[in-house]
Amino acid sequence: MKRGVSSLNPCAASYIPLSKRNANDRTFETAKDSRSGNESSRIVSNKMSTTPSPIYRGFISVEGSDINSRSRPDGIRFRLVSYNILARDYVRSSFPHSPSPCLRWEDRSQAILSVLKNFGADFLCLQEVDEYDSFYKGNMESLGYSSIYVQRNGQKRDGCGIFYKQKSAELVLEEKIEYNDLVNSIPDGQILGDDKYDVPTSGNIRAEPENGLELKKAPKDRGDPNDPRVRLKHDCVGIMAAFKLKDLPDHVVIVANTHLYWDPKWADVKLDQAKYLLSRLALFRTLVSNRLECMPSVVVAGDFNSTPGDKVYQYLISGNSQLASAVECLEDMPIPLCSVYAFTRGEPPFTNCTPGFTNTIDYILFSPTDNIKPVSFLELPDLNSSDVAGGLPNYCHPSDHLPIGAEFEITRD
Repeated sequence: MKRGVSSLNPCAASYIPLSKRNANDRTFETAKDSRSGNESSRIVSNKMSTTPSPIYRGFISVEGSDINSRSRPDGIRFRLVSYNILARDYVRSSFPHSPSPCLRWEDRSQAILSVLKNFGADFLCLQEVDEYDSFYKGNMESLGYSSIYVQRNGQKRDGCGIFYKQKSAELVLEEKIEYNDLVNSIPDGQILGDDKYDVPTSGNIRAEPENGLELKKAPKDRGDPNDPRVRLKHDCVGIMAAFKLKDLPDHVVIVANTHLYWDPKWADVKLDQAKYLLSRLALFRTLVSNRLECMPSVVVAGDFNSTPGDKVYQYLISGNSQLASAVECLEDMPIPLCSVYAFTRGEPPFTNCTPGFTNTIDYILFSPTDNIKPVSFLELPDLNSSDVAGGLPNYCHPSDHLPIGAEFEITRD
């Protein structure tokens, strides 16, 4: 029997704006938003629907409900959310377990927009954005966001975008990252040696569907996998930018967003991409520091297609002795990083959920300094939550990924 979700909306609990509540068909509970301290309504619907009705989860304080009273008087906060929104092109024939109404672009796009609006984030790092010019750019501008974007190379139409609130931040400098540039670092005639490493193929990274897209061919169709020019060319991208915060203009925050290669059998490629990301990020931080005469904070977000504890994850956090004391450092880190969720509550059980794969592969990382700390994180469902039963996307979640988020407090230097 094929595993799936009901044809009716299984969302038993949704967070819906107060203006839309109807006392005749909903029951109300109250909860406090960790950012504003105001009460909002958690609405339990008594009606079933056949259209997407996304869940809006809130941010949970790291230090308890009285965090506002314990905040630094000279501190300011910004909220950042990272979300792989599932490219439109990748939906076709890729999610047979999902109800068809949840896959229709017209409905799903509006559900995504509604979710993004609800976060009230100052920064949104989105992956698999493939309708940037035709949909997201204009619609997000109407919500008060400016944006920068990089599209993947080759035939693929999706990319990574950073959307930032105009009232919260000013863009100072940006750079795009194209991991195909790694190909140019390979000497002519070089063949891969024993430096590749293997990882288990089960329980790691969602597999491509057997009847998958032409756009997602297996590596064997690309050429000789022992040729590093073939092995390293996968059209993956990232983007990084420096921002001045409007409420603290003398402080600069670097935000980076990326999407690494998916295939678990080619984990060495992901490690090379992670190393390239951090080396580029280190150079960018130096450029920003010299040009603006400051020491910027650094936040890195994205879909890393790597599970907690694997070598890509270990590399990314191995610069932080508190989190990686049991992890062998692969090389000197250009920028030490912490995972926000690992630092505050432990990595979530999953950020990607389909019948064939459920695990954590999305992260928000930050470079720990004395003047930046995470003060809250976005709540995520657990494995037995009814809104993820049968896998995503579904009526409650418009992507196969869950959004992750953090709120940071920055104090003056």
